Amino acid sequence: MTMEIDRREFLKLAGMGGVVFLSGLGGQPALSFAGGKSKDFFFVQLSDSHWGFEGAKINPDAGGTLIKAVKEVNSLKQKPDFIVFTGDLTQTTDDTNVRKQRMKEFKQIVGELDTKVVHFMPGEHDASLDQGATYKDFFGETHYTFDHKGVHFITIDNVSDPTGSIGEAQLEWLKADLAKQKQDANIVVLTHRPLFDLYPQWDWATRDGSKAIDLLRPFQNVTVFYGHIHQENHHMTGHIAHHSAKSLMLPMPPAGSMPKRQPIPWNAAEPYKGMGFRNVLSQSRKDQYQLNEYPIKEDATV
Repeated sequence: MTMEIDRREFLKLAGMGGVVFLSGLGGQPALSFAGGKSKDFFFVQLSDSHWGFEGAKINPDAGGTLIKAVKEVNSLKQKPDFIVFTGDLTQTTDDTNVRKQRMKEFKQIVGELDTKVVHFMPGEHDASLDQGATYKDFFGETHYTFDHKGVHFITIDNVSDPTGSIGEAQLEWLKADLAKQKQDANIVVLTHRPLFDLYPQWDWATRDGSKAIDLLRPFQNVTVFYGHIHQENHHMTGHIAHHSAKSLMLPMPPAGSMPKRQPIPWNAAEPYKGMGFRNVLSQSRKDQYQLNEYPIKEDATV
């Protein structure tokens, strides 16, 4: 089978300051490709762009990082099969008109991506104040599924409910969808909040996330990609691997490392530190995902 991404190009991106991380933690592959039903492919995960955020002490380039990320993705010699944004596309606001304007501006900026397929999902900043109503006007449904080259993707909405729950109706939907899958199906879950209790004191959890994990547990090959915590975190719940993404707007400290959750201030000596995005290379021959983390480039043209 021919690799559908130039491997040298992919690994070269790691030289931009990121690291290559194999998603099999503790010796357990995060994804196995049973029977060779899946094909190699790669996608880009971007998260927590918070378009509309203002705060020079946190990010004096708040109007530039998303645009830089778009240009970086477009500069890849080989295009990703698709792109996913795992929530908090915009910064929260009580003003519905401002919320609509921010979503319109965000959509215009990411419309410059030259990858044909882009999947969106909301974060609590986009959806919790109006249960996702404005988000749906611009981006469609908040939870859905799609299939790509033998992998079944499930997007779960754990933000439209202001309590930070998935909700019984959506859990029933998830149960019905999983009933159609074989136990050795290759499944990827995309969501905003972590499904497990990473640090509930900082809202880094999903109230009924354990119910979703219980529904996923019978399946042999499940990987979860999420956002919300503005940093890398790699965690296992049994055989299920969970990988969080960095933010495009501001980094956050490790869970519980300080009394109160607050963004890490901008460091002029290390601009854009802790911000970035990732490529995810699905490797059917090696039965795993390879994650490539790389940062926002200071000299990217805006």
